[in-house]
Amino acid sequence: MRRLVIKDTKTIRRRVYEHLREQLLNGEIAPPEHLIEARIAKGLGTSRTRVREALHSLELEGLIESIPRVGYVVKPISEQEFGEICEIRMAIEGVAARWAMEKANKKLIEELKKNISISDLKVSKGDAKAFIDLDARFHEIIARYSGSQRLLELAQTLRRHMLRYRIQSIYSVDNVLRAIDGHKGMLRAIEKRDLEEVNKAIRNHMEQVKRDVLRYAFKETAKGKR
Repeated sequence: MRRLVIKDTKTIRRRVYEHLREQLLNGEIAPPEHLIEARIAKGLGTSRTRVREALHSLELEGLIESIPRVGYVVKPISEQEFGEICEIRMAIEGVAARWAMEKANKKLIEELKKNISISDLKVSKGDAKAFIDLDARFHEIIARYSGSQRLLELAQTLRRHMLRYRIQSIYSVDNVLRAIDGHKGMLRAIEKRDLEEVNKAIRNHMEQVKRDVLRYAFKETAKGKR
């Protein structure tokens, strides 16, 4: 586990929570790992009380679960939950795109084009991992130009939860190329200012991502159970 250095005691509880949450969402701490308070506290250089508080918050968020006489363990990934996240993201991104097109269509298109151009360049150089951040930025561009901070925060939360399932599949060049094609389809629809086409492009993109994750993430989970 990466060591966390916290100098401001007022932010310890929040920082411990955010640090563990980030590791859970990006796959550094994966199912079915057992989270031991004493070990985490020692590794982070903080008290068990702060770690316990963070673990309780993570349990409420659904990332870990408490098992009697065992303690906290990383919650296994669920195909049903992943499907729900995809459906919610489709709806949220449709709203974000509509608002963004209404408020800042020219700037929206410019930034999306730039993002796709960089994505193409990175993949052409064999840097598929760079797409993790570029993919996040692409979708956050749309949410940001919607003008709604609440929508942006919701979109970021959903994307980060989705990354927990997607982290391995997104390293595949073929999957990244398909995702970039999905972004290009969304951009073309936005350029046309055709909301029906935008929603269709979002759905097509998310459905493709869902197929890729089901092909990789859950296949690997099944292997681990054998």
